[in-house]
Amino acid sequence: MSIKITCINKDNGDHYDPHLAITHLGWVNEENGKTGRSTSAEVIKFIEVNSGTAYTKDVYGKMAYLVVRESRHGNKYLKTVADGRDSNNLLELPECLL
Repeated sequence: MSIKITCINKDNGDHYDPHLAITHLGWVNEENGKTGRSTSAEVIKFIEVNSGTAYTKDVYGKMAYLVVRESRHGNKYLKTVADGRDSNNLLELPECLL
């Protein structure tokens, strides 16, 4: 299964690495229209355990896939694979409405 990440929610804390601040991600399955909002841990499990695919898509349809990385302190987080853009694909997404 593959999901498109459409929005994020960030912790209000002051984090050195902004990726660690993402607490929730909103998504849509473009194949069946199902939508949801999951914690970062749930999306990490979706990718690592369930072999799922997650991506962002810009207004031109260009996709950037999410990967799981681990900080030097052992914390797992999500980031997009470099796609030739200087911008941050995840942090550019709007806040999810609760």
